[in-house]
Amino acid sequence: MRDAWRLAVGTFTALRVPQPVHVDRTVLGRAMLLAPLTTVPASLAWVALGVAASAGWAPSGVVAVLALVVTALLSRALHLDGLADLADGLTSGHDPVRSLEVMRRGDTGPAGAAALVLVLLLDAACLAVLLGTAAGTVLAVVALVASRLACAVCARTGIPAARTEGLGQGVAGTVTRAGLLGLVVAMGVVSAALGTSLAPLGGFAGWTGALGAVLVVLAGASASVATRAHAVRRLGGVTGDVIGAALEIALAAGLVTASVVVTALPHA
Repeated sequence: MRDAWRLAVGTFTALRVPQPVHVDRTVLGRAMLLAPLTTVPASLAWVALGVAASAGWAPSGVVAVLALVVTALLSRALHLDGLADLADGLTSGHDPVRSLEVMRRGDTGPAGAAALVLVLLLDAACLAVLLGTAAGTVLAVVALVASRLACAVCARTGIPAARTEGLGQGVAGTVTRAGLLGLVVAMGVVSAALGTSLAPLGGFAGWTGALGAVLVVLAGASASVATRAHAVRRLGGVTGDVIGAALEIALAAGLVTASVVVTALPHA
């Protein structure tokens, strides 16, 4: 488990950790399941920024962009790179070989640039709504953590790798269906508990906070599954870029859902 922790933190964050001593498919699968916990530094930053916004120390739009900057820095913008590469690959034609070759290049084309701009604008717009209230900040953090479900979703057994090398080849098929289901259920339960705790803080009324938090988790997980399914259909399997893209799309879906929840569900 120590090696899995080291691999997860070293892969999904910019934090310096010792290299894992032993890496096999079991360690890789555990690292994918631990990915949501690697968001702790970014989550703490989002909470601090939410407090700053609620106290009136900074405009909501500025706080929203700062939250995305911190998250990109803490992840080395790895997932954003995956989103751009997948967008370029999928828009290059219907030949999987050509798409994978385009994704392998280091440059970013028009489709990749457009995907980055549109997703980041959507994220920023949602965070401007969410950060600044206790309910919105908690749901934003839930969306951030739930987005990392994409790692386990893309590494589930039965999902092939699109290449014979790279991160996708290493992690493909390392997470069992039971392990993935257990992770989703655990995240849903924890998120529901957090949503329920918002009522005394002037957040949601009664059970609506728990419902909203669960909806955010389900939105992120569903977006991950949809992205993975499309990539497998077009590319024949998953790659590291597919995992990064699924993560970013899941985050956007979770933040949109959280914004709708904050706006639509009754508050205390």
